[in-house]
Amino acid sequence: MIRQTFSVMRDFQRIRSIAGTLMRYGWGDIARKLGKKSLIGRAGNWLNSDVSKEILQLPMEVRARLAIQELGPTFVKLGQVLATRPDIFPPNWIAEFAKLQDKVPAVPFEELLPELEQALGKSPFEVFRDLQKEPVAGASIAQVHLAKLQDGTPVVLKIRRPNVRERIEADLRLLSHLGRLVESEFEAVKRFRPGEIIGQFSKSLERELDFALEGRNTERFARNFADDEYIEFARIYWDYTSESLLVMSYIDGIPGNDLATATYRGLDLKLLGERGANAVLKMVLIDGFFHADPHPGNVFYLPDNRLAIIDCGMVGRISMDRRDEIADLLAALVSRDIETLRDILIIWAENTSIDETKLGSDIEEFISSYDNAPLKHVRFSSLLNDLTGIMRENQLTVPPDLTMLFKALITLEGLGRQLDPDFQIVNHLTPFVKKVIVDRYMPANLMKRGKRGLGHLMNAVTGLPGDVSQVLREAARGRLKLNLDLQRLDHFGHQLDHSTNRLTMAMITAALIVGSSIVMTVEGGPTIFGLPAFGFAGFFLAFVIGILLMISVWRAGRD
Repeated sequence: MIRQTFSVMRDFQRIRSIAGTLMRYGWGDIARKLGKKSLIGRAGNWLNSDVSKEILQLPMEVRARLAIQELGPTFVKLGQVLATRPDIFPPNWIAEFAKLQDKVPAVPFEELLPELEQALGKSPFEVFRDLQKEPVAGASIAQVHLAKLQDGTPVVLKIRRPNVRERIEADLRLLSHLGRLVESEFEAVKRFRPGEIIGQFSKSLERELDFALEGRNTERFARNFADDEYIEFARIYWDYTSESLLVMSYIDGIPGNDLATATYRGLDLKLLGERGANAVLKMVLIDGFFHADPHPGNVFYLPDNRLAIIDCGMVGRISMDRRDEIADLLAALVSRDIETLRDILIIWAENTSIDETKLGSDIEEFISSYDNAPLKHVRFSSLLNDLTGIMRENQLTVPPDLTMLFKALITLEGLGRQLDPDFQIVNHLTPFVKKVIVDRYMPANLMKRGKRGLGHLMNAVTGLPGDVSQVLREAARGRLKLNLDLQRLDHFGHQLDHSTNRLTMAMITAALIVGSSIVMTVEGGPTIFGLPAFGFAGFFLAFVIGILLMISVWRAGRD
């Protein structure tokens, strides 16, 4: 508790900034709601809470996007992640979040020099030749500059912006605090596990800050595609690479957004789309390690219709069990298998109570709505949005570890449609899904699964006597404890405590009235207004306590 207090005090200026932004865009009620238990709302109360009429006339989702945009890169990246969660937000909110852009002004090269010198141990002009001070690309975390090694080899320097780690870590601490507050203050959002979403997002963003990790990710992708002549990744120069600096080979290709040049040079855009889609789907369904942001800015087109993929800081990982579930889900979508779809969604829902009849009916209606639609007119993102909309209506949630996967697939479809208006991701999904399902039942994989299951069973059986013995020993010593986690138990305890206090005060009041009535019948002693003083004092005290009791009961009724 003390550590959390110091953390909040350390980030207090940032807290005031967040609160001020929320208030300025008409989210003061949220800040005040959170302010019951945090400094965020209190800081907001110290700021000017006036909101312009122009702002209040904007839709809520637009005000949310503007506030997020102003809060900075950490919140923008979180908003981009939330754009992939139609199970949480309705379509109009998703559309607004999708507009968020991670764009910031370039930092003068002189401000980057201390970071470069610390990473290299000397001046970068002693290490590189023809180091360009003007960036060729940049975002909130880093800027990209061109240079050459001493032997003339062209390289790319990805340099972390100064103080960006400190700012992002402060924002992540506050987001973590906000996640816990939202779960405690807003009962309706608990099922979406905001704390877990923010936890997954924080891990992903912290990994993006480590450029050495990005270098290792790049080399892992290169190994996974060593046999694919059409997909290329940059070479990493480890002699110069560190946590804050990534030095990699220069890729002389056509930027993914420059379709006119690609067409002029005779590249086949449709073939490029197919090869890009196949690469990302292999990452997801075969390797279980995928590029989470395959947008055109992270792709270069090379001669012979080859592709180079860059910026491997944001990656996702999928376990074998989850890959099987995804393959089954995609196969069920293609084959319109209602029962399998329902079963997978129920598995993802974990312990949520579910109306399976309604869920099955909604899935059947969803499937039938695509019965007569030509594949080329069906957008995978729309289909995915409709499916997650069913989850939202049935109080189900997408597991947080799948958020980046859905983001990658939606981004991939956007890239494919840009290259080929008739691009249909389902056509590319089918062979990969079939391969995953066929491989699952290959003798070697069946043997591996059987051995793993048998190992778990043996561990459970051999550990059972020890577990029973421990329980019996604890019971014999009188130290056996049963922990029950009952929702709202603390709230019930507070209510019971307040009720007991009111009952006690009511009994004291009754005793005062009875005692004072007896004292009133005794003659002699001091008087007030001709009445026995002690009796009068008792009645007056009983009156005051009665008034307080009535106020307490009235307030409890309003709460």
